[in-house]
This record gives sequence, C-alpha cells and structure tokens, in this order.
Amino acid sequence: MNRRNSIILPDALPFVGVGLITTALVYIIFGSVWAIIPAFFSIFTIYFFRNPERQVDAGPYDVVSPADGVILSVEEVNEDKYLKGPAIKVSIFLSIFNVHVNRSPIAGLVEYVFYRPGKFFPAFKSHASNLNERNYVGIRSEKNPDLALMVVQITGFIARRIVCWVKEGDKMTPGERFGLIKYGSCTEIYLPKNSQINVQKGTKVKGGKTIIGRLSNEHEKTDS
Repeated sequence: MNRRNSIILPDALPFVGVGLITTALVYIIFGSVWAIIPAFFSIFTIYFFRNPERQVDAGPYDVVSPADGVILSVEEVNEDKYLKGPAIKVSIFLSIFNVHVNRSPIAGLVEYVFYRPGKFFPAFKSHASNLNERNYVGIRSEKNPDLALMVVQITGFIARRIVCWVKEGDKMTPGERFGLIKYGSCTEIYLPKNSQINVQKGTKVKGGKTIIGRLSNEHEKTDS
C-alpha cells in the first residue's frame, strides 16, 4: 500500500486493530453499551488518518499551505537552520480534527532534512515552537533555484510522533505529501523575507489548496 496516496494511511492499522480487539473483548465481558467506547476510538482513528486527494491549483511562485488548520501567527524572524537569514514564519495549528498529512508548498528539491528531539507542550503555546520535538524540511525552488523555503513539523501535547517520508535529494511537486504528525500539532513554514503573504492570524487553511503566499520572482534568471 502506498503510504502517500492511500485514502486511509497505513499508520492507522495498528491502532484500529487494537481498537477492534478491545471492542470485542469489552462486548463479551461487559456488554454492548460499554463496547461503544473502544468502537468510537476505532472509528475516530480511521477518521484521523484520512488522506484525501486534492487538486492543486498554484502558479510557479505560489506557496500552498503545508497543512490543514488555523494560522496562529505571522511574524518576521531570523532563521538560522536552512535559510540562514531574515524570514517570515507562518505558524499553523492543527487540531485533532484536521487532516494531519503535510504537503510540499512548492515544486522543488529537498536540500535539508533534520530531526530534533524535544518536549511535548501544547502546540498552540508560543514556547512549543522552540522546545517541542520537530522535523525540518528545506526545499529549493524548481522554478528559481535562488529561492527556497523551509517547513517544520512540530509535535504537541497529544501528538507524539513525527513521520517524514522524504530525504535530501528528493524532488517534490506542489501539494505532494511528504509527512504526517500524529494527533494534534503545529506546522511552521519559513519564507524569504521579501515574500508576499496572503494570510493572517485566524485564517483557516487547507494543505495543498490554500495559497498562503507567493515567492518574489524579482531576481528570476533570464536568458541573455
């Protein structure tokens, strides 16, 4: 089964299996009323690990949202891991009811992947960005190699595992699935400082669908 393209991610299968076995045991021992609880867990697990197909409609410099959720903040920062300079950080909070698949914001080459262990503070807390477990994915634009951005997968209080399916040297298309954060989390995207931003705090976004910004093409190389 292809993890990226399946309707329900294979990651759900162990949880669903445990839920169904527990449901059967509870039903046998305690009856149907109590069996509703583990049955609900199994159904919710299938819902959580849904992996919908999405048609991406974006221009060569458009930046699509890497995740479903709500914009927590848009701020100027200094990014020292990959972009190594001034950047705009857009933070997206994912509740347990959002699709938790992460998608590539642009077409490009994966140049940087780095996992860092950490804490599990609630993802909507401001200090979670600095202290929680996270995974960095830096992508160089296919359209203009002078441009790049970085997506960061961050765990939350409930989220306890980050999954990343790409490695350095992989090529991605806009909206292509590259990872998953299990159960409630935050996704950040760092764009060059001169990028156009189309969202603000409170904006609801969909991964691979919402155009959250646009990379500047003022330095696009042309044939001489």
